[in-house]
Amino acid sequence: MIEYSSNAPTPLAYPRLSAHDLLTSNEPDYLKLILTAKVYDIIKETPLVYAPNLSAKLGNQIWLKREDLQEVFSFKIRGAYNFMANMRAEERWKGVISCSAGNHAQGVALSGTKLNIPCTIVMPTGTPSIKVRNVERLGAKVVLHGSDFDEAKAECARLAAVHNLIFVPPYDDPLVIAGQGTIGMEILKQLPDATHLDGIFAAVGGGGLAAGISEYVKRIGSPNTKVYGAETVDGDAMYQSLKKGERVTLPEVGPFSDGTAVRIVGEEPFRVCQRLLDEIVIVNDDELCAAIKDIFEETRSITEPAGALALAGLKRHVISNGLVGAQKTFVAVVSGANMNFDRLRFVAERAELGEGREVLLSVELPERPGSFFALHSLIHPRAVTEFVYRYSSSDRAHAFLSFRVESLSREKEVAEVLSAVKEAGMSAFDMSDDEMAKTHVKYMAGRSVVVPHERLFRFEFPERLGALRTFLSGLHQGWNITLFHYRYHGADLGKVLAGIQVPPEDSNYFQQFLDKLGYHHVEETDNEVYRRYLRG
Repeated sequence: MIEYSSNAPTPLAYPRLSAHDLLTSNEPDYLKLILTAKVYDIIKETPLVYAPNLSAKLGNQIWLKREDLQEVFSFKIRGAYNFMANMRAEERWKGVISCSAGNHAQGVALSGTKLNIPCTIVMPTGTPSIKVRNVERLGAKVVLHGSDFDEAKAECARLAAVHNLIFVPPYDDPLVIAGQGTIGMEILKQLPDATHLDGIFAAVGGGGLAAGISEYVKRIGSPNTKVYGAETVDGDAMYQSLKKGERVTLPEVGPFSDGTAVRIVGEEPFRVCQRLLDEIVIVNDDELCAAIKDIFEETRSITEPAGALALAGLKRHVISNGLVGAQKTFVAVVSGANMNFDRLRFVAERAELGEGREVLLSVELPERPGSFFALHSLIHPRAVTEFVYRYSSSDRAHAFLSFRVESLSREKEVAEVLSAVKEAGMSAFDMSDDEMAKTHVKYMAGRSVVVPHERLFRFEFPERLGALRTFLSGLHQGWNITLFHYRYHGADLGKVLAGIQVPPEDSNYFQQFLDKLGYHHVEETDNEVYRRYLRG
């Protein structure tokens, strides 16, 4: 994590400019823009609710800002409407265009309906039908184009130029940032004692939400109130940009938190966050799943991954900084609830790991009667949630097991179990952070032979027609597939584990195939879990 100064800069004296004049100003007066934002023409304040279970567990006052209760189930309506409501009358009749596969599209569509502005939304052809129907239901015309977001974005730019349409940006615009900044204004007004607010956590994709909240809170809030951004380990464009001091373009981003899957943050949000954001907290997918579960248990609402990102960051910050029981006051912005139903299985599976309550262990034990009982005795009375056995030889075996611990004492309990296993003449290691083990190996039967020149890869296949065929057709005839395991993880991606025989002399040629394929992949050939459970 990177920390930045929490001191707000001295407010500058800005001239009295119109909203559109401010679009070309180097330093917009965000306080004025937020206070005069037009969002309340269309929305009501969302509630700020106290989270008693989380507060008790973390020993701090935890509040949730419920942006998932907006009509489009996301905060994005604020920025989209504020931008479109400030358009001149002569601009509106031509209509607007935008590119989005999710929350921004719905915000633009609803704003267009309310303001009587024709809207066109360009979406990738693989966009789930439920999202397409929602945008059309809200009154926008949908154009399906391209196999991914970049191709859809290029088509959006082409249509905007051909038809002279105004593009509604999702985050990189002062009016959009100001619309999102009204969330910060509401938090300070709604919290019973805002003078003792220690921190606000907000998800970061393009950066508009964190920038807007920072601009208001740093001008109006208590000097002790910090604003934190939360990003995922595979989508940390703002973290990398702040670290380097300039905007960084990520080569790729993970698709699970699709609402924040942005390769480069906005220019204006970066400028603001560079001055005002206090810290970026990085979390993984398991922690996101645990935060989705937390919000469900507090509110009985199911958020999308990006919607729970702020809470995941809050929890990570509290635990990493030893703040459990510190009696501080924190707010997490629940930013959206457009969840694909078919992702819930993955969320349920990973929530326990993300909470730190479930431990995945690999154990090598003697192949003799009584070994299982002896191993279980070392885990007992903890609840065993999974147990997979793999015969390895006449004198040894491998066990893949998971069990539950108390999350706040996880590190201590795992160390105790590993020590006990070692004293019993067995060897073990913690696999809880091994993605291949969690996603694939626990569902697969082992093999008893060593395959010459086998290399193992984890792939993320885009869930679209032809993705597998593209993969297979690109393989050289001499590269034999020796293992293949696929798991469906919702409408956005499929996770694949593939073993491929690649002779050493073909290494460069094979790398060219991977580069051309363009699917996110990680080589796992040297993974200890592979050696124990799949390679024989």
